[in-house]
Amino acid sequence: MTIQKALELANQHELDLVEVAPLASPPVCRIIDFSKFKYDQEKKEREAKKHQKQGRLKEIRIKPNIDPHDYQTKLKQAVAFLNKKDKVKINLFFRGRQMEHMDLGRKILDKFITDTQNCAQMEKEPVLEGRVISLVLSPK
Repeated sequence: MTIQKALELANQHELDLVEVAPLASPPVCRIIDFSKFKYDQEKKEREAKKHQKQGRLKEIRIKPNIDPHDYQTKLKQAVAFLNKKDKVKINLFFRGRQMEHMDLGRKILDKFITDTQNCAQMEKEPVLEGRVISLVLSPK
């Protein structure tokens, strides 16, 4: 149908001529109420946004001289957060003379990484920021 004929038909029905697929050969147009069409599109977008889950960042704080039982508790917390599709930031805090034994902190973080390997992937490498080494794990 020619553009002139389509425009006349749209005017007869008091509707709008909307180009739906401009890249198609020939271009595809529809005769619709444009304001209603736009409203329906916005409604679909709002509905889709409502069902999206925001990726939250949960934080776990540990120290280099952590007890094995406390470590297991923190590990269970991290795995629970990862199973809920939340990211987990692990902060390892050093106090006073503990700064001289960074290798102990690195070992704990490496152990954390290996223990969460089946349900998480490392998003951010362990980085020393002042007295804190932090890393971010994201769910697989």
